Amino acid sequence: MTTGDPPARTVYCVKFQKEMPGLDEPPWPGELGTRVYENVSAEAWKMWEERMKMILNEYRLMPWQKEAQELVAKQMEDFFFGDGSALPPDFVPEQAKS
Repeated sequence: MTTGDPPARTVYCVKFQKEMPGLDEPPWPGELGTRVYENVSAEAWKMWEERMKMILNEYRLMPWQKEAQELVAKQMEDFFFGDGSALPPDFVPEQAKS
């Protein structure tokens, strides 16, 4: 990084609920990738990458398979934009009361 570089791009991270350095480019194709780029910090993306590795290993998925990509995309959307997406990573929700 040279001294003439602009400051890092920041986003209001949906995972941490605060302004943080963002990603350099959309990390995923299509509308979901754009949403992640605009709303997810680089730090939250690193957390997701660890989760994604676990998902791929757990389900024995091959990342180049269409089915694997669809599952990963759904999991990614839930991770960042689904219920509880803004909670801290160590938070354990109470059982829902019906």
